[in-house]
Amino acid sequence: MSAVKTAHPPVPMGLQPTPFHDRIAAANHQRGWMNWMGFASASVLDTVEFEYFAIRNQATVFDISPMMKYRIAGPEAEAVMNRLVTRDIRKLKPGRVAYVIWCDEAGNVVDDGTVFRLSDTEFRLCCQEPQLAWLDDIAWGFDVTVEDVSQGVAGLALQGPTSFAVLKDMGLVGVETMKPFDIREFKVKAKALTVSRTGFTGDLGYELWMAPEDALTVWDYLMEAGHLRGIRVIGYEALDMARIEAGFLLPRVDFVSSQTHLRPGRARNPYELGLDWLVTLDKPHFNGRRALRRLALEKPKRKLVALEIDRDKAAHHALVYHRQKKEAGFVTSALWSPTAKRNIAYAWIDAPYADAGDDLWVEIYLQRELIWQRRMARARIVERPFFRNPRRTATPPADF
Repeated sequence: MSAVKTAHPPVPMGLQPTPFHDRIAAANHQRGWMNWMGFASASVLDTVEFEYFAIRNQATVFDISPMMKYRIAGPEAEAVMNRLVTRDIRKLKPGRVAYVIWCDEAGNVVDDGTVFRLSDTEFRLCCQEPQLAWLDDIAWGFDVTVEDVSQGVAGLALQGPTSFAVLKDMGLVGVETMKPFDIREFKVKAKALTVSRTGFTGDLGYELWMAPEDALTVWDYLMEAGHLRGIRVIGYEALDMARIEAGFLLPRVDFVSSQTHLRPGRARNPYELGLDWLVTLDKPHFNGRRALRRLALEKPKRKLVALEIDRDKAAHHALVYHRQKKEAGFVTSALWSPTAKRNIAYAWIDAPYADAGDDLWVEIYLQRELIWQRRMARARIVERPFFRNPRRTATPPADF
């Protein structure tokens, strides 16, 4: 009696390549890579400075294929999405995108992301953390299909002042009429291409979505069209600088998801994060609504605030003090902003000291020739974002 042999797909070892990996690897002179959801993602290709200034002055390309992507489709897809997120999805029209958060039953943020409404009955959710089990729980009992399409959709972020001009030179007729958060379908070299006017830089920009098998064709045509517009491939480090300036928060950096925190008290709610503008309490039932109604009436115990700090040394991982004595919080993200010419940061501050005008100081350590020096720099709570250019929302965009 012979045994039946079953062929199993190979298990990937180490970091997996994205559909654009070969092209990015050829341009990655620093050989700088990082782990993004099990995929090899470029951290820096040339220098962070060149890549950052390309975002603000040219057109840049960043591979966003490792993002988690879910398809929610069916007659009750809208009801499922409205039950999941805190915003009122009924107001989101087909062909539009919305930034959203969703919470657990205690009102703490599970994750943030973008919802693409592709039709009356089909949505795509893009986010940083795996959410399939959470979506399955939310969708239980509804006439809807939830599918993980993360590896079935390749993505590129095209950002910067000349990004519109690049798409126009690619022959995308009508792209000039796209408003921020619009979605539009195009054809490039007979390949289907979905374009959304979205991004993570606070600048003019788009995101391009396509089938993985079409990725290299679209990439080559994009680079050809952008050659005279100064198009440059960038890594995560430059993008992170731009997102701090633009006021975007990052899970596992600025806050811990209620799904991934290990210690009690580490999860955060929208009111602490300054994301209460994303909460619609008067819409039908959604996850965490009861807790959020209660939290809306309470003063947060702590707040994530934007800081402007004296001097020019970025306050990475610094502690924040009230009147230089009482420890009041800590910095999560920090940057000397080359565009705003300001020393900026995001920090968690305990509630008694989280109001504008409080006497706050940041403890910064400098190493000069192996000697550490301690400095106390004055910090002020300010509004975010730190950078917002009118070209981000201009319709039609300027043809630089």
